[in-house]
Amino acid sequence: MSAEYKHITVLLNEAVDTLVEDPDGFYIDGTFGRGGHSALVLSRLSAQGQLMGIDKDPEAIACAAERFGDDPRFSIERGSFAQLEAFVRHRGLAGKVDGVLLDLGVSSPQLDDPNRGFSFMADGPLDMRMNPDVGESAAEWLAHAAEKEIADVLYTYGEERHSRRMARAIVHEREQEPIMTTGRLAKIITEANPAWEKGKNPATRAFQGIRIFINRELEDLEDCLDQALEVLKPGGRLVVISFHSLEDRIVKRFIRKYVKGDEHLPPGIPVTDDMLNIRLKAVGKAVKAGREEVSDNPRSRSAVMRVAKKVR
Repeated sequence: MSAEYKHITVLLNEAVDTLVEDPDGFYIDGTFGRGGHSALVLSRLSAQGQLMGIDKDPEAIACAAERFGDDPRFSIERGSFAQLEAFVRHRGLAGKVDGVLLDLGVSSPQLDDPNRGFSFMADGPLDMRMNPDVGESAAEWLAHAAEKEIADVLYTYGEERHSRRMARAIVHEREQEPIMTTGRLAKIITEANPAWEKGKNPATRAFQGIRIFINRELEDLEDCLDQALEVLKPGGRLVVISFHSLEDRIVKRFIRKYVKGDEHLPPGIPVTDDMLNIRLKAVGKAVKAGREEVSDNPRSRSAVMRVAKKVR
């Protein structure tokens, strides 16, 4: 493992309080990270309870072995949470899961380590992969991607309104010299940004967009939500913490879809929940970090937690 970087788990008690209802149950932490949520979940479980963690990052897997390797209630799978259903079926527990927790986005140790290439705050290799053993790095993708593709990624995943100017600058600069470091990419983007947002680094949205694209974060989230609904037992809970509007929009729409069911049936016809395909019940309203948590951990300011219970 590389040097340790401080990680403060966001909405820790709020998430675990609503997730764990049965101490004898089987739970999934789909984004293990450094085990903050997992540690509290395990403290709430009985000797019969079980927790399965999932993470792409080899450093997270090493952390799991170090922290919980001696706990027979805990197991860890290396991979994407988009493989959730396969991991559960391998254990013969499809339809028997008591709760699924997802804490989305990049973790603080990943963001703070310059060698991972996620941040524009310190110069390092331009990688950005949560699993560095799979797929293209950001540097490799930027070396060959068409200008339009780069602009589309920055606009779609980073919500960057100056995406075309930035993409044009990236293509021009890579022709002079390959873009291999976060510092160089940040400089190119900053110089191509004609209007900086107050209080926000001009490279923020572009880096977010490239990171989300490289790791297929939104596609994996959509796959995982569908699979979570299948593996949960009736009464099982889905708890999702998101950090930007793109993620939260997907989660909100997913929950609404299965809370309201099929709204396109002809009016006036008596229908059952089965016919409407109502499968979820929303639990409470969206939860955000309180003032004290935001003061202690500024990264929590954008966090939104949504909870749903499977009804059938």
